[in-house]
Amino acid sequence: MSRPLHIFGGRVVDPSQGLDGPAAVLVIDGRIEAVGPGVEAPDGSESIDATGLTVSPGLIDVHVHLREPGGEHKETIATGSRAAVAGGFTTIWAMPNTDPPIDDPAAVGYVRAAGRAVRASRVMPIGAASIGQKGQKMTEIGELVAAGAVAVSDDGHPVHDSGLMRRLLEYSQTFDIPVLQHAEDPGLTPGGVMNEGAVATALGLRGIPNAAEAGMVARDVLLSELTGGHLHVCHVSARQSVDQLLWAKERGIHVTAEVTPHHLLLTEELVRGYNTQAKVNPPLRVVEDVDAVRQALIEGVIDIIATDHAPHHYDEKEREFDDAPFGINGLETAFALCMKALVEPGHMTLSGLIDRMSCSPARIMGLDTGTLRPGAPADIVLYAPDESWTVDPARFYSRSRNTPLAGWVLPGRIRRTIVSGETRFEAEGDA
Repeated sequence: MSRPLHIFGGRVVDPSQGLDGPAAVLVIDGRIEAVGPGVEAPDGSESIDATGLTVSPGLIDVHVHLREPGGEHKETIATGSRAAVAGGFTTIWAMPNTDPPIDDPAAVGYVRAAGRAVRASRVMPIGAASIGQKGQKMTEIGELVAAGAVAVSDDGHPVHDSGLMRRLLEYSQTFDIPVLQHAEDPGLTPGGVMNEGAVATALGLRGIPNAAEAGMVARDVLLSELTGGHLHVCHVSARQSVDQLLWAKERGIHVTAEVTPHHLLLTEELVRGYNTQAKVNPPLRVVEDVDAVRQALIEGVIDIIATDHAPHHYDEKEREFDDAPFGINGLETAFALCMKALVEPGHMTLSGLIDRMSCSPARIMGLDTGTLRPGAPADIVLYAPDESWTVDPARFYSRSRNTPLAGWVLPGRIRRTIVSGETRFEAEGDA
């Protein structure tokens, strides 16, 4: 039995309870015991002085690529999980597009066991939606869930067969899990490597139009309405997709959606010079799209923020733009990039940001975390929202360094990450 943990002196921000002010947090046996201004430490407690810091529920990321098995040169479950806690994430959902894919119970069990062994963030595996992620035959969803899968997805590939998507949305309801969809019509994107528009034309690169995403969102929204299944749309980037999501929300269709930190701030202009660090799918788009997805997040049309953490080896990103892989390394910069995109300019309060990165992911996915409510697992992050730091990929805990943010000065520094009452990350030094 561990010693009680008493966190005092900080500002507690917990949107799940409407808390925002000075308070202490008491943890006993890995769970929240009490929160409030008058909460005192029992004899023998471990104490953490959070003076000058903000204390919130640990962040939750439902879209992470850990690459293991098969891509350990890019990332492993261990390095990715450590990168997660360095970024303030206490729970991450691992996408199944590994080699081989996570499409059977043994693979699900492997990811769960490897995640537990690291003792960093909670690692929750997502099972493949189709066998081999080939988009042809549905996996044995019941067996995947029994082994510990929390959702199904073919992310990295869209489920383009309408009949298969319908069956997934129907059958997943038996197990009360969502279907996560990479919304892209492959018939509109052959050879596409960036946003379709003026910059692509100037660079002589093949584009990916907004319609490729929005058209698939529209189809899947209708299938969700038809079946009643929980559709979760990954990494929304296009303003036309927002229109489809609003239509679904107004009709009470069981559709949720996420946006990445990079789609909330960065645009296609970053690709000029054939910058492969800014090559991502869906692509960085134009200012009008950034404005639309940001406003949709503020208004709740888009529910949450998720990183789509996609690590790649240096040599892979140093190829010609057409040949370089899509993806941005995101776990360790996500909170600070969202501070810069949303809180610093006044688009959203700090409480609103914590809601979109912790409380709302837990709520829409049925998790018992994302709160400091008594009885909940003691997953906690301590951070300095106003403290700036410089992005140095060489200091990442992730095995990969692929980010277009190198050298950027960002607000919001993670100081300590606690999982089940145990410190799993503590920042070093003051720089």
